[in-house]
Amino acid sequence: MIDTHSHIYLEQFDEDRDEVFARAVEVGVKAIFMPAIDFNSIPQMEKMSHPGIEFYKMAGLHPVDVKQLNSGFEQELFEYCELDNFYGVGETGLDYYWSTDFAEEQKKSLFIHCKVAKAVQKPIVLHNRESTKDLLDIIEKEQDGSLTGIWHCFNGTLDEGKRAIDLGLHLGIGGVVTFKNGGVDKTAAQLPINKMVLETDAPYLSPTPMRGKRNEPAFIKFTSQKLAEIFEISLDEVIEQTSAGAEKLFRINS
Repeated sequence: MIDTHSHIYLEQFDEDRDEVFARAVEVGVKAIFMPAIDFNSIPQMEKMSHPGIEFYKMAGLHPVDVKQLNSGFEQELFEYCELDNFYGVGETGLDYYWSTDFAEEQKKSLFIHCKVAKAVQKPIVLHNRESTKDLLDIIEKEQDGSLTGIWHCFNGTLDEGKRAIDLGLHLGIGGVVTFKNGGVDKTAAQLPINKMVLETDAPYLSPTPMRGKRNEPAFIKFTSQKLAEIFEISLDEVIEQTSAGAEKLFRINS
């Protein structure tokens, strides 16, 4: 399994990170992709190591942190993302949940991330909270045939999911799909699994039956099991489809 979205480098794992990695390997996690919150995330990512797991870095600025946006941001983002050992751009996106006071700054940041993603030809990772229309409108405007990426923590409607796929995005499926009254399972069932990738968003959004606990990469097994149930296919098929999609998207070898 591939966890395409994990903040495993955060301090929530400082006390038992080796044990967390061991549990991930035990359930079959072979790779972890690490989206940045800001540039301060990068030195922390570079410390991640385990013999059974491949770690992949990204660079970006989370939308709730756009106050950090400055005149040199685009150049610095490009310089990181063009490096061979960076595999994606983000996480970026829009978040209107807490406030729309910085909506224009968030949009400006998203446009910059799209520009860099196209320049370096690497996927963009999109955070979206109560901002779906604006987010997809910007991706549509920026899509020139070369923009790829992931709608992280997909929780949209069927039409929104179809639109995202038509715009060249994969859907990041995490713990929310296991929530009893979330409705994401019913929507996901009507969308193609070969356009889905697995993710945890660790340490956040733990799946059922681990809700309320710190999320970790090993818990991706519960999301995989839920997808197997939704699509009425084997767990092996879920892993094969989602891993192949992630490997192709991020251009990594199996």
